[in-house]
Amino acid sequence: MGQAVRDSLHTALRNWDDMQTSKMDTAEEDANRFEESFYAFIDCVRRWFSALRERPRTVAETEGLPLIREISEQLPAALLLNFETELELIVAGEVRVDDEKYD
Repeated sequence: MGQAVRDSLHTALRNWDDMQTSKMDTAEEDANRFEESFYAFIDCVRRWFSALRERPRTVAETEGLPLIREISEQLPAALLLNFETELELIVAGEVRVDDEKYD
């Protein structure tokens, strides 16, 4: 399952790069594609975390996991805070209730 997380991260990062260099006529489409792929990545992290035999109880413990460190090292600073916020929800067992998360 770790490879699925890595694959979804790479997709989100590729879409992030595309969004950063998008032209005016494709900016909205690129932003939507990135946002959708970012939340697909977060959902993949959530499934991976839920499947752990021994889940960390705190965010700090979770951040110490090799896969989470690997992710944090690859994320641009602009995305790291969003990832950390989502990670807090995952560790707390909460699911983002946001019908418009892709808007």
